[in-house]
Amino acid sequence: MMDATKLEELKQFIEQCKSNPSILADPSLSFFHDYLESLGAKLPACAHKHDDSKSKSYVVEESDEEMEKEESQGEPEVEEEEEEIIESDVELEGETVEPDNDPPQKMGDPSVEVTEESRDASQEAKAKAMEAISEGKLEEAIEHLTEAISLNPTSAIMYATRATVYIKMKRPNAAIRDANAALEINLDSAKGYKSRGMARAMLGQWEDAAKDLHLASKLDYDEEISAVLKKVEPNAHRIEEHRRKYERLHKEREDRKAERERQRRRAKAQAEYEKAKKQEQSSSSRKPGGMPSGFPGGFPGGMPGGMPGGMPGGMPGGMPGGMPGGMPGNVDFSKILNDPELMAAFSDPEIMAALQDVMKNPANLAKHQGNPKVAPIIAKMMGKFAGPK
Repeated sequence: MMDATKLEELKQFIEQCKSNPSILADPSLSFFHDYLESLGAKLPACAHKHDDSKSKSYVVEESDEEMEKEESQGEPEVEEEEEEIIESDVELEGETVEPDNDPPQKMGDPSVEVTEESRDASQEAKAKAMEAISEGKLEEAIEHLTEAISLNPTSAIMYATRATVYIKMKRPNAAIRDANAALEINLDSAKGYKSRGMARAMLGQWEDAAKDLHLASKLDYDEEISAVLKKVEPNAHRIEEHRRKYERLHKEREDRKAERERQRRRAKAQAEYEKAKKQEQSSSSRKPGGMPSGFPGGFPGGMPGGMPGGMPGGMPGGMPGGMPGGMPGNVDFSKILNDPELMAAFSDPEIMAALQDVMKNPANLAKHQGNPKVAPIIAKMMGKFAGPK
């Protein structure tokens, strides 16, 4: 049975409620107020809260402005679309020719043994080629030079000379093949670099042409190389500047994209921090009176029994610990809310079942005294509600 002193305190509280029902409007007694209504009790108007809200948990309301701000923070930002960088054409000067797509010309066999006789014969064929060139007979010159290469396939000068004839014939790809062959034999062949540079210029390969012609000029300078470079270098410079310009534009575009991504991540992190901070502040500013697991007022199972004076059965056992002093303001539910052990215990089904059992019938307390898990929690709760002696 309930302690006589506590029972007397409870009776005094009930008498105060009867003489002054407005006591029940106290937020800390919302659990008691709701319990009475759940039993069908009709309470006078003064026993109701004076605001329009009947929320039991006293959640701090957010203003429309705050809600709009929070919604706007939660909405993903539409990434700013940037226009694609379309490269303009480079204004170049100088004539180019269509690439020659003829079958590759006959090349020499490097495995052939070159004798003094074959070298002499190769030189004679070259001499005939030079005579044909002077007479403008370019096809005939190609035939003689091809013979010279066959007789002496290790001669870089023979390939380079035939390359110059292909240039005159506006066959740049054939000239490049011969120039490459000459440079494979002799990496310092000035005539090989010159021929390849001029052939590349004919194809509009301005930057590669400038490199070859500069190498040829360093190895064996001549006026023809200088004249060709004057036409090639301006185009090579324009192409290089054009490339650098668009490399810079692409890099700047990627940098802006990366910066927007960094800002988006920072904004998201800030929004999550603000939201968590706001929830923490809202939680800490809530008024005491609610308990986890859906038990208003902190009493699992509510208040069984009823009220004397119109509610049959009185309040047998009722609240562990009673209401100290008979004053509702003396029941400080924050002591429970701020007790980590009790808060953790309320999430344990075994403890909650035991508390409900005791609330339904205080005599059942005895059967839970031997439970080392439940007994300390019940004792602690009774101590919280007992208040100072």
